Amino acid sequence: MSDVQDLYATLGVPPDASVEDIRQAYRIAARRLHPDVNSSPGAANQFRDITAAYEVLNDPVARQKYDMKRAQAGAGKRYFSVRLTPSRRVLTVMPEPQVVYVLVEIVPNSTIDARQTNTPLNLTLLVDRSTSMNGPRLDRVKIASHQLIDELSGKDVLSLISFSDKADVMLKAAPLADKVGAKALVTMMSASGGTEMLQGMLAAAEQVRRYAGKNFVNHIIMITDGRTYGDEPACLELAEKLAAEGIGVSAMGLGDEWNDTFLDQIASRTGGVTEYITSPNAVVHFLNDRVRALGNALAERLSVSLAPDPDVKIESAFRLTPMPQPVLLESDPILLGQLQARHNTSVLIQLQLPPLKLAG
Repeated sequence: MSDVQDLYATLGVPPDASVEDIRQAYRIAARRLHPDVNSSPGAANQFRDITAAYEVLNDPVARQKYDMKRAQAGAGKRYFSVRLTPSRRVLTVMPEPQVVYVLVEIVPNSTIDARQTNTPLNLTLLVDRSTSMNGPRLDRVKIASHQLIDELSGKDVLSLISFSDKADVMLKAAPLADKVGAKALVTMMSASGGTEMLQGMLAAAEQVRRYAGKNFVNHIIMITDGRTYGDEPACLELAEKLAAEGIGVSAMGLGDEWNDTFLDQIASRTGGVTEYITSPNAVVHFLNDRVRALGNALAERLSVSLAPDPDVKIESAFRLTPMPQPVLLESDPILLGQLQARHNTSVLIQLQLPPLKLAG
């Protein structure tokens, strides 16, 4: 598969486009996306991209070098394609704003051998061991962790951290060579103390960073049954730093005392997922599914840049698959998370259009 950016697709022209075609495409895009006429963050990002593409394709020497590099990398072979489906293709003339939904589907290339996508995991398991976890909750987490360890290979990196009002690194990040020893450490976890999530997240970040890189799927899985108090802003700030480093965070809320909005924000900032369960028995199912999905990743940190016209407002975005979850719109591009080899990633975007009037 090619890692070379498709500059022709960025400008919306075919590879055999003439110089005039390239200039015309750039002029049309620039009129819509230039920061002087469109203030959205997505417009600024896309204007930067089309300008960079134009500078290469409008220069005969630079274009020739790019075409050679593109050919050597296997032009035309793609990891995925994008499909857009609007809720309405024809709008009624109305004196008031209208809402339109757009379904964005990222479809993986079906010809890719799924076995080629089994990238080793760099996984940190972060377990809340506060007093409220005592009993069946912590017992099921231990059983699920044992099964997770059995499924990992010697190429995978695992670290284990438990936290309450402080964090304990029970297993430092390293390739998983001793499964029996790792499971013994899991068994030793005992419940005590309150819940300070930042302490656990800081320790988890330190461990996952030891092996973080493009050769691994880098991820933290956090299991908690409670709320953290006073350190929420610091946790969200850390999540944003992890996202910038290519590290995802998924969270599972046990019982009914967790802060669902807060956990959603952590996961959304990093492209992870959240799951809320009332039965301790479901812990095993969640961990197995999450690890299996991470191992089948075709692409990590999948994102979409949105640049509507200046009078069109993006009201909301919601990821439908692979795991339903609200998507944050605080910055552009918006992070969708993971693209699996055999499943589409889809997001539903709600747009508000301005009043439409008849011309004339």
